[in-house]
Amino acid sequence: MTVYVKGVVFEGVNFEDPNCWRLEEYVKRGGYAALKKIINDKITQDDIIAEMKTSSLRGRGGAGFPTGLKWSFMPRSFPGQKYLVCNTDEGEPGTFKDLDIMVYNPHALIEGMIIGGYAMGITVGYNYIHGEVFEAYQRFEEALEEARAAGFLGDNILGSDFCFQLHGHHGYGAYICGEETALLESLEGKKGQPRFKPPFPASYGLYGKPTTINNTETFASVPYIIREGGQKFLELGKPNNGGTKLFSVSGHVNRPGNYEIPLGTPFSELLEMCGGMRDGKKLKAVIPGGSSAPVLPADVMMQCTMDYDSIAKAGSMLGSGAVIVMDETVCMVSALERLSYFYHEESCGQCTPCREGTGWLYRVVHRIAKGEGCPEDLDLLSRVGDNIAGRTICALGDAAVFPVRGMLKHFRHEFEDLINKAQKAKGL
Repeated sequence: MTVYVKGVVFEGVNFEDPNCWRLEEYVKRGGYAALKKIINDKITQDDIIAEMKTSSLRGRGGAGFPTGLKWSFMPRSFPGQKYLVCNTDEGEPGTFKDLDIMVYNPHALIEGMIIGGYAMGITVGYNYIHGEVFEAYQRFEEALEEARAAGFLGDNILGSDFCFQLHGHHGYGAYICGEETALLESLEGKKGQPRFKPPFPASYGLYGKPTTINNTETFASVPYIIREGGQKFLELGKPNNGGTKLFSVSGHVNRPGNYEIPLGTPFSELLEMCGGMRDGKKLKAVIPGGSSAPVLPADVMMQCTMDYDSIAKAGSMLGSGAVIVMDETVCMVSALERLSYFYHEESCGQCTPCREGTGWLYRVVHRIAKGEGCPEDLDLLSRVGDNIAGRTICALGDAAVFPVRGMLKHFRHEFEDLINKAQKAKGL
């Protein structure tokens, strides 16, 4: 279920129309007008990047890095091949926004990537698509064919000297390939494992060539920025948090789904849009940015606005925008057990702290949840977390630790209660 509130990615999309994703419908909504504007008015690369910086568009995949700044890192004078890559390997639990972009508005992504290629002097792009959404991959391929046939993609786009080839690549469902360098390894046909950094992809990326990688929603926001101007996009949100953002709301709400709203919207308003809490239960906690973001208790979350800075100030992360809502019936120990199991299973095993540490986190939380915990377990969880965080090649280790730290910070008493019951049962 996708709900358009006030946004740019799904602007004018009629979700009830089975053909809303087609090129004809996209053009009616103003699609490819930004690309035509660039070609016809001969807008320079510097002007496009400046507009992106003005927009304050931040990466929508989770890191929130300024898009215009990232684009400026690309060495445009590099004499050889360069690459543009879209990360549609959406595997973060609770996140399902990029899938809807692929299903309902794939041409916005395609146009955004073409504009990105033009701005950075790149002629070849790839869209790496999550392995478990094959229907969306097929739809993207159909949309590519429509764009090629209409002259928006391929050689001499719209009669200009600019050429850009774009290809879909189907992944195989590995969460680790959402990490950009593991994605590049997979694109090259190798095992999806993160690379050491530096060098960074901007200087040594796909096939060892300069590469820029952005998220699906990030690229899909670009046509609006070029068409309407970076300042207008910025004003939709707030300073340092330009534009609108897709929030994937799941859990104990009456209307779960994707909600595109201006950054800076109070969480209380988003909760109201979702129909409030299911069955009239009380809000207990929220994971505001995907499963790796630290949990926030209800009283803290209700004071937050949905933007990068507000959520960070509260002690968590906006991340991918996956909002997991939990009511008063949720056992936080059981919730953490499930999250810890996920990160243990999805670790690629390359780094010892992550390979071994995620297993320790899961097993300790699991025995607490089973009623077999002991008082030393909480300190053990903290020590194991300290031995993982910041000691791995990629951020998956940190992602496994953040939920543990968040739960122990705000709901430590639930863990202590289960441990005390276990001790009493043993006569201790």
